[in-house]
Amino acid sequence: MATVGVFIAYICNMKNIRNFCVIAHIDHGKSTLSDRLLEFTQTISERDMKDQALDDMDIERERGITIKSHAIQLYYKHSDGEQYTFNLIDTPGHVDFSYEVSRSIAACEGALLLVDASQGIQAQTISNLYLAIENDLEIIPVLNKVDMESAMIEEVSDQVIDLIGCEKEEIVLASGKTGIGIQDIMDAIVDRVPPPEGKVDVPLEAMIFDSVFNSYRGVIAYFRILNGTLKKGERVLFMNAGNEYTADEIGILQIGQVPKKELKAGDVGYIITGIKVSKEVKVGDTITNALNPAAEAIKGFEDVKPMVFAGIFPIDNDDFEDLRDSLEKLQLNDASLVFEPESSAALGFGFRCGFLGMLHLEIIQERLSREFNQEVITTIPNVTYFAKTKKTGSEKFLVKTPADLPDPAILEFVEEPFIEAQIITKPDYIGTIMKLCMDKRGILNKQIYLSPTRVELTFEMPLAEIVFDFYDRLKSITRGYASFDYTPLNYRQSNLVKLDLLLNGDAVDALSALVHRSKAETFGRRICKRLKDLLPRQQFKIAIQASIGAKVVARETISALRKDVTAKCYGGDISRKRKLLEKQKKGKKKMRQIGNVEVPQKAFIQVLKLDD
Repeated sequence: MATVGVFIAYICNMKNIRNFCVIAHIDHGKSTLSDRLLEFTQTISERDMKDQALDDMDIERERGITIKSHAIQLYYKHSDGEQYTFNLIDTPGHVDFSYEVSRSIAACEGALLLVDASQGIQAQTISNLYLAIENDLEIIPVLNKVDMESAMIEEVSDQVIDLIGCEKEEIVLASGKTGIGIQDIMDAIVDRVPPPEGKVDVPLEAMIFDSVFNSYRGVIAYFRILNGTLKKGERVLFMNAGNEYTADEIGILQIGQVPKKELKAGDVGYIITGIKVSKEVKVGDTITNALNPAAEAIKGFEDVKPMVFAGIFPIDNDDFEDLRDSLEKLQLNDASLVFEPESSAALGFGFRCGFLGMLHLEIIQERLSREFNQEVITTIPNVTYFAKTKKTGSEKFLVKTPADLPDPAILEFVEEPFIEAQIITKPDYIGTIMKLCMDKRGILNKQIYLSPTRVELTFEMPLAEIVFDFYDRLKSITRGYASFDYTPLNYRQSNLVKLDLLLNGDAVDALSALVHRSKAETFGRRICKRLKDLLPRQQFKIAIQASIGAKVVARETISALRKDVTAKCYGGDISRKRKLLEKQKKGKKKMRQIGNVEVPQKAFIQVLKLDD
């Protein structure tokens, strides 16, 4: 009878748990609203409170964006006298970190859909909403920044009603800055978000949704318990990895980690097992009891699909193993990073890394430098292609780098990835956006007016065309009034060629690129001009050439740096000066024959910013 009483008491307690996340487009005020929720529930004292309290990386504060999802437990006493436990996950808004959002959504039953009242619905708002709907989350629409003079409350409310089909009374008006509507949000979470469903008297099933590496304690895994109970000191099994460990410490996530003796179905927490090797923990894995395991693993979220690939190489080849360790630890904290070893004739040994976009690449490079003191060289980013040769019986194979592309003489075709790009903007900018997308080989599919002042444009475009500078140029030509989101479509045959960069006749494989034939010459000229500005002058002439096979399509020349060998000749016969200059001329000719052009690290990074 005592056991039944405990079980009934826990079921009552489970009804007071709410697991929810905050989703929105970038810069719609997610982190600021989360700060107000922390203040309202007194999770953080006034003395310890700071802006973007959940963003624990310097780079997040400097750029004003959330890069990592952050989980935290709050306690709220409702007007009905009951105490509720809220497990809040603050998520990123940028399209490059959508994988973080998908993992957070998998651990929740509800979502606060945040919409900026002065900007309205943006592309990533719609993308994140669909992700939440696919996972059957209860959506609570929140209109943020209603205190601003530019807030369009009625207009944006209509947009939200059209988007999710809710009643106007269901939309919560709030301000993350001043704290307006925070009480209404808390009540809506209690009333609308369903409590977690789970059984406490069945084998343990817990899903890992994130992990971090601690230098002293090893890998710390964050999980959500769907069924069963986890106790400190128990033997646990990571089902997909197939490894057993002891739960040395378990607990809940507040501003710090709070140890507990026991966690049950519906709880979100952390586990420390003393794992030192980062490969042994995989996001999406299932934790179960080693002595009484679950019948099967939880069907987690899909593996990440990188969109952009680039080579990352240490400046000094002796640092190769250190770079490998750094990437493995970074992968724990960012499951969307994938990498494999590769070698380059110009740069030595390094790694081929997959990213979700250019911002993701920038952030990884910055974190390697700041958190692991790893200064690296990054090659020109590219996407993956499929190629087929004319050989009998040959099949399509993956092309990850320009070096993988077969000789044009035996190449039958190349397929490149296409995406569906969704752009929401003001009608004033339709013409300039169309021109930009057409220049990027885009095809207009749809043009829908969401309201008299907002239009949605849908294009089909090659992914390679948006990798470099598309998003920055879109923001520039629309003065920041356009939002952008994309989804992968398929692979299509294209007329692609390999563009090689030669320095004094020697190919630099790290600067090779696969480009469309119609743009090869223009791209070659731009990159040669950029290298001419970046490479330091030598005491011999340097020829910079862009070539397609044996055909040179662009060339720039860096003139030789001339040392003044006649500086010490004061007056006297002119023949003395001529003799010194002739000797210098012979020396320069010999130097050009054996001279080796060193490409500085900054050249590999800056050459990507072709429009600066």
